[in-house]
Amino acid sequence: MDFTLTEEQRRARDMVRSFAQNEIYPTIKEWDRRQEMNPDVLPRMAELGILGINIPVRYGGQGFDYLTLGLVCEELERVDSTLRVIMSVHVGLNSMALLQWGTEAQKQRFLISQARGEKIAAFAQTEPDIGSDVAAMRTTARREGDVYILNGEKTWISLATKADHFLVIAKHDPQAEPAYKGISAFMVTREMKGVTTGDLHGKLGVRAGSTGWIHLQDVEVPVENRIGEEGEGFYIAMSALDNGRYTVGFGATGLIRACLEDSVRYAQERRAFGVPIARHQLVQQKIAYMQQWYDAALLLGYQVGWLKNEGIRNTRETSVFKWFATDHAVKAALEAIQIHGAYGYSDEYDVERYLRNAKGEVIYEGTSEIHQLIQAGYAFGWRRDKPLRCELPAYDEEAWQAEA
Repeated sequence: MDFTLTEEQRRARDMVRSFAQNEIYPTIKEWDRRQEMNPDVLPRMAELGILGINIPVRYGGQGFDYLTLGLVCEELERVDSTLRVIMSVHVGLNSMALLQWGTEAQKQRFLISQARGEKIAAFAQTEPDIGSDVAAMRTTARREGDVYILNGEKTWISLATKADHFLVIAKHDPQAEPAYKGISAFMVTREMKGVTTGDLHGKLGVRAGSTGWIHLQDVEVPVENRIGEEGEGFYIAMSALDNGRYTVGFGATGLIRACLEDSVRYAQERRAFGVPIARHQLVQQKIAYMQQWYDAALLLGYQVGWLKNEGIRNTRETSVFKWFATDHAVKAALEAIQIHGAYGYSDEYDVERYLRNAKGEVIYEGTSEIHQLIQAGYAFGWRRDKPLRCELPAYDEEAWQAEA
């Protein structure tokens, strides 16, 4: 495994770093306080090609590899988690699921417009009383001839009021045994009759982002909008989560870096007992831990990015990465606040926002407790990855960057 970034990877990373730092950072506190998404963010990310960074050129994307996607997510969350959430949902959970499971017709119809940023995409799995227990979901999809009739409620859906396309996970057979075999996946569009959405407010973190709910009432979804075969919805959702968790892990890595860099700068400026607090050993200890956490998280991310590029199944490795990076993002934010003292407790500095944002990451895309169970299952040999009918394609630079 070679850790040297290519010139193309560095250019993509630096472009996104410049965009996030120069165009988003100056006003992020304002939008966070207003608990609203900056309306310029999505159009600008589309214009720069970020929303299709790792989608093949023939499907409207930029043709970069999976590691570049991770690097982009790190740079976005270095500024604010809301930017990376867009990538997790639009790219990781939706567009990459289409790339893996969609038919050629579905890719032409949905993926191209998403990769270009002409249409915004979301992922709808969580329900008001259903989170980690996916098989217990209550949203139904009843087939009637050439359509499915969808009914149900989804909540905590990022980009719910911004998205044009929703990858909805629903039960086509509520009586199936085991229950997960009765789940299918559907592409629902906003203009379909019976689709309504709304925003959720009062969140602890990710306040400058869009989070909401989706209500489906007798929504007629054509059979050709079903992603995969009937009964493959659970596998589609889990493989989508592998990709989403990868972006979350890299985002959390960026958040650790933010805590580290902000704390180093503050410790060199702030003086106590006649010297910069950077000279005090307990402050140095906190900095050293943050550096260790960042390095370890980054290496785990590079490993998963390499596995994805090679087309190697990475469910276990992605789980470890997401679990480690998000847990340590919370720890890093706590240490950063401690270093900043009373200032860290106010929104004059960014570290209090880092903590609020980091706390969400240990909950969504699989709680830390779920990932502990996943890892224990692999260690005991109770859990094994079965081959999927459609695997995520390995990265092929020449093919992915070729013009249509």
